[in-house]
Amino acid sequence: MGDSPLADRLRPKTLNEFFGQDHLVGQKSVLKQLIDKDELVSMIFWGPPGCGKTTLAMLIAEKTKSYFVHFSAVTSGIADVKKVVGQAHERKKLYNNQKTLLFVDEIHRFNKLQQDAFLPYVEDGTIILIGATTENPSFEIISPLLSRSRVFVLKRLENESLKKIMDRALKEFKLKINKKAEEYLIDSSNGDARILLNILEISEKITSSRTLQLKDIEEAFQKKSLQYDKAGEEHYNTISAFIKSMRASDPDAALYYLARMIDAGEDPLFIARRMVVFASEDIGMAQPTALVVANDVFRACETIGLPECQENLAHGAVYLSKANKDRTAVDAYFRALEDVKKYGNLPIPMEVRNAPTKLMKELGYGKGYEPYHNTIKSFLPDKLKGKKYY
Repeated sequence: MGDSPLADRLRPKTLNEFFGQDHLVGQKSVLKQLIDKDELVSMIFWGPPGCGKTTLAMLIAEKTKSYFVHFSAVTSGIADVKKVVGQAHERKKLYNNQKTLLFVDEIHRFNKLQQDAFLPYVEDGTIILIGATTENPSFEIISPLLSRSRVFVLKRLENESLKKIMDRALKEFKLKINKKAEEYLIDSSNGDARILLNILEISEKITSSRTLQLKDIEEAFQKKSLQYDKAGEEHYNTISAFIKSMRASDPDAALYYLARMIDAGEDPLFIARRMVVFASEDIGMAQPTALVVANDVFRACETIGLPECQENLAHGAVYLSKANKDRTAVDAYFRALEDVKKYGNLPIPMEVRNAPTKLMKELGYGKGYEPYHNTIKSFLPDKLKGKKYY
């Protein structure tokens, strides 16, 4: 048990130890009542990674004294379903009608035929099926199975719940954590308890102190990144000089570095691609037609090729060099990206969510949306209301 991942070792044993999803496991919730009355129905748990889908299914089985079978849709098939069904029949006979709760992780990975295999056994109550998915059930679960199941939507874990989970883990390791490290860990976990626990487990192994510091958490999160081939340094120096010359509105220098690249045998499409990026990154709203010109240069290089397309490249380089410059749109985007990285996938307001199916409309998706309103209104997530990027 000690060698198992921390996320498994700390898995709650009762619903009282389960953090988050109060709308599902609160005292007056439908799911809690079904569990307490032992009147289970087949269900689909729809929610992001690390929000507690597997744990909740295991707790339901424990609470209702059901036999728990864990499937992964990645490794299981129809033969496995039939085997479980056969055992469920026997179990009912031998153990006073004991229920079998079949939990299928990533059920959206089962194809239509595989999902069809569950139908007769869900219908006659041989198994209680709980399917877990991160994908929209309206699109990924076949209609007959969806109509026989109750869909429960799990939310990404709030910071308060993540902190409780973190505190349990720290107690397990007999560790403490300073404030900055705690904030960084919780924000970077993106509502995913599994990420949080995995990072804590790595941090415990690399720290030289009994109090985790920011550097410990950052190091645990660190990912290896690809590096440029050092043999291509001159290649990147020249394209850099080309871009910076256009940015400085110096067409002469831009043409010089363009000529150097073409003479050295550079792929014209590589240069043209960089020009398309430049048109939005550096010119942007000051001269929106720059993107049209850059795209046309790319298309000319693609269809005509060398040597003629060097004239198109020269034309585009001079145009982009002389164009007015404005980075506000791109800078605004990267400010927005900073918040994405800082806060993760904040819940999208219900009124601007897509609602192409009946289930989603019943859940309140798209309700109250008015695209052309007279009052100033923000459609940003609640945590970012009033934020201005552009």
